[in-house]
Amino acid sequence: MSLIHEYTKELIATGILGILLIFLRIVATKLVRRYAKTNQTLEHRTNLVIKYMHLFINILVIIALIIIWGVQTKDITIALSSITTVVGVALFAQWSILSNITAGVILFFSFPFKIGDVIKIHDKDFPVMAEIEDIGAFHVFLKTSDGEIIIYPNNLLLQKGISILEKQFNDKEYVD
Repeated sequence: MSLIHEYTKELIATGILGILLIFLRIVATKLVRRYAKTNQTLEHRTNLVIKYMHLFINILVIIALIIIWGVQTKDITIALSSITTVVGVALFAQWSILSNITAGVILFFSFPFKIGDVIKIHDKDFPVMAEIEDIGAFHVFLKTSDGEIIIYPNNLLLQKGISILEKQFNDKEYVD
């Protein structure tokens, strides 16, 4: 019983943080879903961005819990710098994965094309005119008029000029 009295403030703060975590996740989910609904984004793309948001919120809550339970700031700094160094070295080798995920989130929130649009990618070496079949975390799946499937990295879509063309392919219904 003395253990509960000794850590009353930390337990109360942890409870409040737990409630705040639930609230932030619900609010973030509703905001992303509202944004996706106004832009007519497919459900699985919306769920992917929601997962990214939840991961970010969870990391912030873990950091807050570490601070609440009295880990010294100096110790947190040392641990985070060590972890960041290891992760940084690992991600440097895999920078394209991180850039594709970031580009996928940017495509979700800011680009004017969506699944079903026919686009032309202005690439000097490999020009592409195709319909967007799917936009994933790492790649965009394009289908040419010949039926060829092209998997195009998200980060290249941010680097290349793109034209949105009039619908030239057969219409079909898109279902999640």
